[in-house]
Amino acid sequence: MGLQVGDKVPHFKTKDTNGHDFDSADLVGKKPLVIYFYPRDNTPGCITEACSFRDQYEDFKDLGAEVIGISSDSVASHQKFRAQYKLPFILLSDSDKKIRKLFGVPTALLGLLPGRVTYVIDTEGKVIMLFDSLSATQHLSKALEAVKRFVS
Repeated sequence: MGLQVGDKVPHFKTKDTNGHDFDSADLVGKKPLVIYFYPRDNTPGCITEACSFRDQYEDFKDLGAEVIGISSDSVASHQKFRAQYKLPFILLSDSDKKIRKLFGVPTALLGLLPGRVTYVIDTEGKVIMLFDSLSATQHLSKALEAVKRFVS
């Protein structure tokens, strides 16, 4: 059983797109966050999802929120993915899948694919919305709607 609405986000550390240390304590509990887990860089659904967050990134920023994408891809893979699609938000490498396990993100398709789950986190570091669906096209609208509800 993974994180549920009302749960506090666990602390984690990893590397960001630039290979710098990322500590969740620097953002969790400080501003609204959208943390989305996705299967792999450069796959059709993941490109669709990342580009939808890119295209509406300013809407999140205007609401004071930050977007973070997490997959098990390497820092080098994230660098290429970010550059190719001009992604303005944070991508984190979870190569050992520890963060995925901390959040309890399930696998999909009989365990063959890493799951696709989006969490919206409030300014207290608590989950206020989660959306678990392999359908890459719905995550952006659900997350944006949740952030808007929270800040208004």
